Amino acid sequence: MSVKDNMKEILGTDGINGTFGELWLDGEYVAELEGCQAKIDFEKAPVARPRQLMKAHKVVSAEGKGSVTLTKVNSRMIKLIGLKMKEQKTLSYEAITKLDDPDSVGAERIKYSGVQFDDLTLNDFKNGEIGKVEAPFTFDDFDPIDLI
Repeated sequence: MSVKDNMKEILGTDGINGTFGELWLDGEYVAELEGCQAKIDFEKAPVARPRQLMKAHKVVSAEGKGSVTLTKVNSRMIKLIGLKMKEQKTLSYEAITKLDDPDSVGAERIKYSGVQFDDLTLNDFKNGEIGKVEAPFTFDDFDPIDLI
């Protein structure tokens, strides 16, 4: 039996809707979340091979990066980052994301540790527009809690 024989047809309802994504920062639910992306960038070193024009590559390090987009409804990030910064405290957080579309076959939850935001937007607004806050970050590690 081939791999193709084991695959079921993907239906339109199988796609997971990002509307059901959630975020917790240091245990606090972030209701104003619009979107979130977290990924790992791999740094690779070329490996020369005799009698080969094409270089091979080897992963030599990795870096966790991400970003959250929030609807501006409160001063969450100023309180979370700015006040800690003013007190000269460590600016490291724990984040948990959850994607749980009721139409899908399960939920995906991932915990990120050592989350450090790259900047702090104090304000960014335009007349006639709903405010948004973009918050890019790095993270030191991740642990899958639930996978689909």
